[in-house]
Amino acid sequence: MTQDIHHVVPGSCELLGLGEPTHGEPAFALVRNHLFARLAEKGFRSIALETDRVAALAVDDYVQGGAGTLESVLNEGFSHGVGGLGGPEGNGPLVAWMREYNAGRPPEERLAFHGFDISTEMMSAPSPRTYLEFARDYLGLDTDIAGAAGADERWSRVEAVMDPEESMGATAEAARLRVIADDLLTTLHARAPELIPATSRAAWQRARTHLTAGIGLLRYHERCAERIDPQARYTRMLVTRDVLMADNLADIRAVEAGRGPTLVFAHNTHLQRNASRWRTEEVDFTWFSAGAVAERLAEEGRYTFIAGSLGRSAAKGLKEPAADTYEGGLQTRVAAWDLVPADTVRPARTRTDHTPEQGYFPLEQPTVDAADAVLHIADGTAAAEAV
Repeated sequence: MTQDIHHVVPGSCELLGLGEPTHGEPAFALVRNHLFARLAEKGFRSIALETDRVAALAVDDYVQGGAGTLESVLNEGFSHGVGGLGGPEGNGPLVAWMREYNAGRPPEERLAFHGFDISTEMMSAPSPRTYLEFARDYLGLDTDIAGAAGADERWSRVEAVMDPEESMGATAEAARLRVIADDLLTTLHARAPELIPATSRAAWQRARTHLTAGIGLLRYHERCAERIDPQARYTRMLVTRDVLMADNLADIRAVEAGRGPTLVFAHNTHLQRNASRWRTEEVDFTWFSAGAVAERLAEEGRYTFIAGSLGRSAAKGLKEPAADTYEGGLQTRVAAWDLVPADTVRPARTRTDHTPEQGYFPLEQPTVDAADAVLHIADGTAAAEAV
């Protein structure tokens, strides 16, 4: 066991996945911040969170010394809940520290902030209009995207995701937008030799980020429109999200490859190597995570995964786990929090003392077997105080 991240991260690592088993326990984000500071000392130059990639551009602008306030960045630069993944307790200190760290440093030594998720929520997905329009405006074209897309509300309403009959994904509008998006992407790449010198590589990349986000949303809405068995449809939606997340990780690594490795922080189900599974009394979904997809597309040995595990949590209402569970065994080895080599975690029973409302995904043998280490937080309150 150790709290030194360098003891579990090999020198060949370019992408380090740090997972959490549930959203909403602040200790995970606080430990993440502590570990990222240690990684920055050893050459890591970027962090990517489970938040919308386009929204996160505003956060990166701020940590690079741009205008705005910390409050505005937390409100506007994070998706999927107030303050984004990690909540204001963890993200505020992270963003403030990154801005302070970068002050006075040359660009090649600064830390970069990325989101690698798409801009969907559990029961809604926005219109691709604004993303496509950003790329159109960068290219200086006059394509009528708003007219082709129609009202944004037709895309973003709950029914458009939950009911394939109400989805925009199979409409003539969506088909027209896919043609427009493909033309924009072709033009963006064809004119790169002209546009990058005239603007900047960063400006061109920003336009491409918006455009690929719009194309990703069109793919997601297309999945929403499939008239198939509901469980199969929801599984394909989960798959599509993680494939798009993996694409974003690949793009982020292409940008960051010459500067240093990247820390990725997200739910275990988006980072683990083994198949992810979401089971309740009503559903049973199985798919491969963004981390699993990204690893298979990279060179061997470049991806390291640390699975998150939680014992007690006042924030999530989790009590002391039973002694014969994975978490219970780790409780006897960890006081507040520690990084535990995965091959030292003994086989045990899967934890069952949690409810769907708590959103906790317990450790299971396949996840442990496929991880390099486990970040176990024995008690959320104690761990938060320890860092």
